[in-house]
Amino acid sequence: MVLPSLQEIDDASRSLGLGVGASELHGALCGWLAGGGGEGPEWLGRLLVDDTLPAVVEGSALDRMAQASAEQLDDRSFGFALLLPDDDAGLAERSGALFDWCRGFLGAFGLAAGKEPPLSDEGQEALADIARLAAARPQDDGDEEDEAALAEIEEFVRVATLLLHGDCALGPRHRRNLN
Repeated sequence: MVLPSLQEIDDASRSLGLGVGASELHGALCGWLAGGGGEGPEWLGRLLVDDTLPAVVEGSALDRMAQASAEQLDDRSFGFALLLPDDDAGLAERSGALFDWCRGFLGAFGLAAGKEPPLSDEGQEALADIARLAAARPQDDGDEEDEAALAEIEEFVRVATLLLHGDCALGPRHRRNLN
């Protein structure tokens, strides 16, 4: 399943008065799912720790984002994608969105996984690296080297998310199925 567009998620976020952009909201959703948080239509309120938020409407952009993200995280062919601005956006906008994505991921992962998540050594390193990225600030301009570095960082975050999802969501799910 394909993610809705960045604009669709921004519009949905604005219409609900969430005060969070599309990339950060997608990062939070992915952190929630990677940490073992449940899917269901109440995910938005749980994730943003706001019981007054309505359940996500089936078929809405937010619902499609949740469905696509859950499917992508579970996909063994590594088809997981981050919801970020297109390559034609400026470097500052794209790197800022990536850092926002990491901030959203970090907070929601902590909510879902708890104080002591069952992380592998690689998972602990990946989470620490995502935390460093969440604290980063975009620079105003860059060159081809910076473009290449951003592409590498995006790929790292994508793979780190899959690793953390494996540690905290897939691993426990498979252990339950075996018992």
